[in-house]
Amino acid sequence: MGDNTDKPSDLQKQSSLSVSEEIELQGHIIDSLLLPKILDEITVLGGDFSIDEISIGHSRSDSSRAQIKVTAPDEKTLQTILTQIAQHGAVPLEQHDCLLAQADMGGAFPEGFYCTTNQKTEIRVDGNWIPVSLQEMDCGIVVSKDHKSAHCLPMADVQEGELVVLGTRGTRVFPIDRGAPEVAGFSFMNSTVSSEKPKGVTVREIAAEMRRAKQGAGKILVVAGPAVVHTGSRAYFSELIREGYVNLLFAGNALATHDIEESFYGTSLGISMEHGGSSEEGHEHHLRSINRIRRLGSIQNAVEQGVLTSGIMYECVKNRVPFLLAGSIRDDGPLPDIITDTVDAQRKMREMVEGVSFCLMIATTLHSIAVGNLLPASVRVVCVDINPATVTKLADRGTFQTVGLVTDVEPFLRVLLDEINKSS
Repeated sequence: MGDNTDKPSDLQKQSSLSVSEEIELQGHIIDSLLLPKILDEITVLGGDFSIDEISIGHSRSDSSRAQIKVTAPDEKTLQTILTQIAQHGAVPLEQHDCLLAQADMGGAFPEGFYCTTNQKTEIRVDGNWIPVSLQEMDCGIVVSKDHKSAHCLPMADVQEGELVVLGTRGTRVFPIDRGAPEVAGFSFMNSTVSSEKPKGVTVREIAAEMRRAKQGAGKILVVAGPAVVHTGSRAYFSELIREGYVNLLFAGNALATHDIEESFYGTSLGISMEHGGSSEEGHEHHLRSINRIRRLGSIQNAVEQGVLTSGIMYECVKNRVPFLLAGSIRDDGPLPDIITDTVDAQRKMREMVEGVSFCLMIATTLHSIAVGNLLPASVRVVCVDINPATVTKLADRGTFQTVGLVTDVEPFLRVLLDEINKSS
């Protein structure tokens, strides 16, 4: 017989876990796989669990509830576990008010501040649960002086003396019920990157979602890269703007520059959009386009003075579609409308995304990730790119609600416009 004297018994394991906390989990925790995910995270982080109570809904619309005892070898490990599983909606059974501390300096939170997710959140203050507004990932939560309201705030914007939430105590998160059809919205949301699925079906559902937004369900935000121009898709995108399917445009210097270059010279990066060949001195066209707009003071001035008469930026001005052009270190010029301070660009984006219900990201990896970080999880996001890694990066950085369509820009916009026009 083998010698088992060196192996710890279950009783010894339990005795080594000296601290515990009862937590509660409610909602679609079975079909969304939240329950097994939370149990797995507890053990991976060095703790253990026992399910004291569980009630499972019978139909798809019914919610479930579980009461779980989380144990850990020390308080630090327990708090690490509770912090991690709180992001998935786990709430301590014993209710406490959240911990508040005054910011001791501007531009930085106190140590130990609560770091937000992009999902609906509430905090408990003076015995009452209050909603957190302006929901955004990777921010802190600031509470008003009268304790009646709270909102997410980026680190750079906190002011000395503001009340900041510390830790996870007195906070609760309401995860998006990813398995529920009325929340998921799209039937194709069961897979993140639909590279091998019928693209026609996917585009039809995107068109239907954009029609719902246009009919009053919210605003449509488009985040677009210069490939929209390079691939010859400018006319399709311009028509979407004219027909009211773009309520807000976020882009960079490149999209606007090459769009204006095509209007002035018929080229994009010096390549003819008519015959696809290079043009004499075409490499100068984008610089000459930028210079002409800079001399006029703004894109709007160029439109109003009749200098710019076609293209994406022209349609935005003529149809009063707000746009925000954020700069980068690699920009030529840049155009006078470019916001070169990235923190200032973030602030303005946050002001503009209120009311957005649908976001279409087209062929721009870094800009898509940046905007995805600003959006609450309730905003439906579709990312169209020839590279599936763009969608993967979005999901990896927290924008889990992203649906990806792996295709070139031109056929996507052409078919999307056809689908919209079929039903209009």
